[in-house]
Amino acid sequence: MKQWYEELFENYAKKYDDEEFTKGTIGECDFIEQEIEYNKKIKILDIGCGTGRHSIELSKRSYSVTGIDLSESQLKRARQKATKESLKIEFKKHDARIPHYSNEFDLVIMLCEGGFPLMETDEMNFQILQNATNALRTNGKFIFTTLNGLFPLFNSVKDFLSNVSKEGNATYSKNSFDLMTFRDHNVTEIVDDSGNKKSLKCNERYYVPSEITWLLKSLQFKSINIFGAKIGAFSRDDTLTTEDYEMLVVAGK
Repeated sequence: MKQWYEELFENYAKKYDDEEFTKGTIGECDFIEQEIEYNKKIKILDIGCGTGRHSIELSKRSYSVTGIDLSESQLKRARQKATKESLKIEFKKHDARIPHYSNEFDLVIMLCEGGFPLMETDEMNFQILQNATNALRTNGKFIFTTLNGLFPLFNSVKDFLSNVSKEGNATYSKNSFDLMTFRDHNVTEIVDDSGNKKSLKCNERYYVPSEITWLLKSLQFKSINIFGAKIGAFSRDDTLTTEDYEMLVVAGK
């Protein structure tokens, strides 16, 4: 039986690129470049690369990028976009829960809930962090965003999602936040690239900063910094608050 995140991305590549949360690519890549000090020699792994927006933008800036994702539909769109831009990027279908790389990359990015924290168990989510860590070389850097568990304690997830959604985007209803598991359960409705309507029972894991810090410390990261994640405007000056829907994590081995 397919999980909701597999069904969601089966035929949802063009429509995905129209979602509001995909519009901050340039600013997010600006931040990534600052973090790696514009070193064009480094190798980058993009986990949960989706339609390749970060991989493509970084490749345009002359970085070597490999993108992996579970969805063949998303990867097909990524390859088409890269070909159109005459870019050579390796896009591979991989499950991020399964080890594929060891000590090969200087930077791993995992943005916009790229796999983590969509998995159905905490153990699976941890496997993704573990494999991302193993893919890094010594002194490598890990930059990712994830859902901020402080947000639903003070705000309505349903109201937030309906406010940021534009006509034609995915809609969310029947939100229910479980305080015991820190998972938001909802019904997500989309119209896929073929015009078919889909209604999916989804749930995502929200993490509090102390959990992320502990998980990364257990993976032997030497530095762990957590910030608020504003779409298209990542910044170390953005202190995480209860009003941030996502957090931005920058960790160094």
